[in-house]
Amino acid sequence: MNQRTTFTARVWREGDVFVAQCLDYDVSSYGDTEQEAKESLREAVKLHLEPPVATILPQLYTFDLETRAA
Repeated sequence: MNQRTTFTARVWREGDVFVAQCLDYDVSSYGDTEQEAKESLREAVKLHLEPPVATILPQLYTFDLETRAA
């Protein structure tokens, strides 16, 4: 049974593109227009919520990254 769920997102301009980020999940997307970014995010969240269909088991890894101190 399908249900309708409301998600919260924010959209901002970054250079030449618009970035859309879902605040409920760690999912973001982008587009040339604000509307395109929103539609792309909707599709990305939909795909994120689908059950995985992996042919091999995913592996976790860690990595180091040099960052500037805040």
